[in-house]
Amino acid sequence: MANNKELLNSSKAPEPVGLYPHARRVGNLLFLSGVGPRERGTKKIPGVELDEQGNILSYDIEAQCRSVFQNVRYILEDAGSSWDSLVDVTVFLTNMKDDFATYNRLYAEYFKDNQPCRTTVEINKLPTPIAIELKCIAMID
Repeated sequence: MANNKELLNSSKAPEPVGLYPHARRVGNLLFLSGVGPRERGTKKIPGVELDEQGNILSYDIEAQCRSVFQNVRYILEDAGSSWDSLVDVTVFLTNMKDDFATYNRLYAEYFKDNQPCRTTVEINKLPTPIAIELKCIAMID
């Protein structure tokens, strides 16, 4: 029964910014913590330009979307699941007005073969200078 609530971390996805695992398996479900576009081993965020104080000067939502989707894939695969096993995706955007159309187009490209339930929410800020974060639930064998 100890294996029923397993904490999982990916060796490819960016390190968590707090005390939490990349994912937690409970039964045949895999719950992912919020996943952003950062690259592992660095604070670099694809498509983001910061000033000396860490404020966002500019960002490319397409680059961030692609990076987030890749990071989710890393976590799923390292945990023994897969992209096609996603059943629920919650997306947090910091600028719905400017970014939704691009995000929605890319989402349709990445999820054309698997269509999990989806919720998209605008929030005013994320813990790091990113414009998108995903929270996912997947099936796992």
